[in-house]
Amino acid sequence: MEEEENNYGSAPEMPYAMNNDRASIIEKINPDEIVELIRMRLMGRSRDNKTGDWITNPALKDNAISEVGAWDITNLVLSVSNANTSLSKLDDKTIRKRAFSLMEKSVKMMLCNWREYKITNTAQLGYVAEIVFSITFITLKMADAEGIRKMITSMYSENRSISEMGSIKSGKKMFR
Repeated sequence: MEEEENNYGSAPEMPYAMNNDRASIIEKINPDEIVELIRMRLMGRSRDNKTGDWITNPALKDNAISEVGAWDITNLVLSVSNANTSLSKLDDKTIRKRAFSLMEKSVKMMLCNWREYKITNTAQLGYVAEIVFSITFITLKMADAEGIRKMITSMYSENRSISEMGSIKSGKKMFR
């Protein structure tokens, strides 16, 4: 019985090595860092260079919104700012429509929840709306004409070709 558990407990080996460059690029598309930065800036905070902690920045105070508002807005942005979206195939019309839609939704959320989000003036609405539109548009543009997807595919193909050439030069037979 113990022998059977050992057989089932380990996964089979991969028939080929994972391409570290490709995996690294996909990991770098992860938007968590920029979304966290936007969230903190919306709350009027910036990172202290000495300690690395987030501190209230007096220069950002006038346009700052509440923590609840910052989380709601950045969660909305996160719906498009992710690796799956970046690897998608989108056209310009779809990108513009989606970016405008998210900006419009963020403005409606701020109007409906103005007290909870600590919206005190119309400038805040425009400030946050511009941030939402910009980050959404830029993120979606990465998917325009499969840009990132094509780059990763070409890297994978190039890497595969180089490794195949190495096998031929070293006298190994290749099976397809």
